[in-house]
Amino acid sequence: MKLKRHGAVLAMVAAGALALAACGSNPTPPGGAGGGTSSGPAAACGGKQNLSAEGSSAQKNAIDVFVQAYQAKCPGSNVAYNPTGSGAGVKQFNAGLVDFGGSDSPLNAANGEVAAAQARCKGNPAWDLPMVFGPVALGYNLPGVTDLVLNGETTAKIFNGTIKTWNDPAIAALNSGKQLPAQAINVIYRSDQSGTTDNFQQYLTAAGKGAWTQKAGKTFNGGVGTGSQGSAGVAQAISSAPGTIGYIELSYAQDNKLAMAQLDSGSGPVGLTGDSVGKAIAGAKVTGQGNDLRLDLKSVYGGNTAGAYPLILATYELVCSKGYDPAVAQAVKAFLTTAATDAQAQLPAAGYAPLPADFQQKLLTAIAAIS
Repeated sequence: MKLKRHGAVLAMVAAGALALAACGSNPTPPGGAGGGTSSGPAAACGGKQNLSAEGSSAQKNAIDVFVQAYQAKCPGSNVAYNPTGSGAGVKQFNAGLVDFGGSDSPLNAANGEVAAAQARCKGNPAWDLPMVFGPVALGYNLPGVTDLVLNGETTAKIFNGTIKTWNDPAIAALNSGKQLPAQAINVIYRSDQSGTTDNFQQYLTAAGKGAWTQKAGKTFNGGVGTGSQGSAGVAQAISSAPGTIGYIELSYAQDNKLAMAQLDSGSGPVGLTGDSVGKAIAGAKVTGQGNDLRLDLKSVYGGNTAGAYPLILATYELVCSKGYDPAVAQAVKAFLTTAATDAQAQLPAAGYAPLPADFQQKLLTAIAAIS
């Protein structure tokens, strides 16, 4: 299985401030003794030989890394992951059609996802385990324009159609000295149910200064643009058509060599770098109870931390706390343990941030409790 290489931006994320605010203590920087790259406890290999999973396309490249490490640790074992989007991942997990799901948003109690997951888990709670952290790029195709700067308000107005052309005064004010064309803006969005869409719209709500009234959710609510299926589809649509812009995970933006906008939250433009992503992740808070490790990123999206790139997401593996068949529970625990330990050193090269050391321990505690 060939891994995509994305070290240019995130190879240094391990040196960033990756301590989650709710975890309480300072991790050892990766590259030293900690930082989420240790081999950790040995995975108890065995159980179901071929696990099935489905969901977030944002984590597809990370899952590739995890599966390689799992196969090396537990020869003969495998995980078949279908990157159909977070909405599909939740539905397939709750229907009992896959062993675990992948979603860029935690299970939602308001729309019945939490209750459906508990029913699928034979009356036991499902847990949201954030295994993958990564930034979302605003990829654009505007020949001759480099280092485009946007902020939350202008981005919100672009994605709801209030700003229609690239030389709009609001964009021009953020890009002094740049020659912006009088060209129509073509928004590209995810046509499928997507946790990336949900996180992006949460960012627009928090950072848009009231310009985004369309709310969040896994369906794009902006009412403009052209929809494309999956992260790969959005990236390909942007790369093939000048005048386009879309929200896309870093690895897909890099694969397609897309220009990526800088974001200004009020302290000056911030590009997408390892250090700026690390500063943003440091502001995330754990709001779940016990071994349910759901995060609140609203303070990151609406914050104004100097040097922080605010548009990030966490991808959760959706698992049953109890209720699995014993063979499934054993294999799920072995895979996730390996993903949280042995595989972490390879994540920066694939476009993701490794787990903070303290948060890694919280995950390992939760994984060990699965039954």
